[in-house]
Amino acid sequence: MNNKVTMVGIFAVPLLVGGLIGYGIGHAPNEATSAKQEYADAPFKEASETPQVRDSVSGAITATRQNAITRTVARCNPAVVGINVIEVRQLRYRSPWGDDPFFRHFFPDQVYTQQLQELGSGFIISSDGYVITNDHVAGNAKEITVTMTNGEKYKAELVGTDQVTDLALLKINAKDLPSLMLGNSDDVLIGEWVIAFGNPFGLFDVNNKPTVTVGVVSSINMNLRAQEGRTYRGMIQTDAAINAGNSGGPLVNSLGEVIGVNSVIYSPNQGNIGLGFAIPVNRVKTIIAELKRSGKIEREFYTGMEVQDVDERVARYFGLERAEGVIVSNVYRRSPAEQAGFRPGDIIVEAKGERVADQSTLLSILEEAKIGDSVKFKIIRDRKTITLSLKLEKRST
Repeated sequence: MNNKVTMVGIFAVPLLVGGLIGYGIGHAPNEATSAKQEYADAPFKEASETPQVRDSVSGAITATRQNAITRTVARCNPAVVGINVIEVRQLRYRSPWGDDPFFRHFFPDQVYTQQLQELGSGFIISSDGYVITNDHVAGNAKEITVTMTNGEKYKAELVGTDQVTDLALLKINAKDLPSLMLGNSDDVLIGEWVIAFGNPFGLFDVNNKPTVTVGVVSSINMNLRAQEGRTYRGMIQTDAAINAGNSGGPLVNSLGEVIGVNSVIYSPNQGNIGLGFAIPVNRVKTIIAELKRSGKIEREFYTGMEVQDVDERVARYFGLERAEGVIVSNVYRRSPAEQAGFRPGDIIVEAKGERVADQSTLLSILEEAKIGDSVKFKIIRDRKTITLSLKLEKRST
């Protein structure tokens, strides 16, 4: 019944309108003719009498299309680059006979090298040609080519790389280059507009310009699982579309300041689903400064203590609410841990301001530290919470 009413309503209107139009034409010819003439003349009068008005309206529309996003894109675009690398990898061909010792004697595994081409993104941070990208983009490259938005290509030198934080610093031989300003990732606001620049699927090479996607900061201080020796902690999450090839590109706020380096996506199908993550720029500043100075991050430190996970039995014995944290089982003499005041039986529940759930969490937190860093630990001793500061020293040979 409702469908019928709807259909009737749809078709009834033209019939009624048609009747009214027919009535007007049949019974008031002079008025219709006059109206028709006025309608015909109107467009020509407007066009001939007000060209300034048309230009003013067009200018006003153009002005309203300009906003913080478009201005930021125009300012940042020239400093974003495409990166192409040639990488040589060693691959192992496994024996079809598995681990059978007899057949493996006659058919051992074969190791061979393969040359691969990879691509990614980067951005210039100084007029003399320093470029930031990801370690997983250029860290193992044999040859690196940087492509500018004006189509110029440069061979790049790998100044230094750090697998743990997934950052690499490149240098191209050029002067007076456009560059991006590094912001402050501690001031990032959840919900603020952000822009991701990059080279998804190699489109930069075809068009000589980066692809731009816009979104918001979805979350901050996000910790992800380590991947291939790379630790992603305190990450900035965004729903700006990030795809393969965007790695190493900048995540920029609406002021045109870099707040992160696009590095990781969560995806069930290798495509964007709105879960992208960027390394916060304050960490980038520290790592890049060290790479520029020495070409690597010195991480061969030791703490001088042994730990094990807190289980239910240990939690009950020490009166803990839950089985969480790690317990110090041994402290070596004259070690950084002893100098910091650690004792066997101390339960570590926090390191560098992050909750310690187990050994893997603690290792992940410390993995980003470097020699000379002072790490603050929150521990439970005699049912009281205290704070200790441990300075990391170089591992003795």
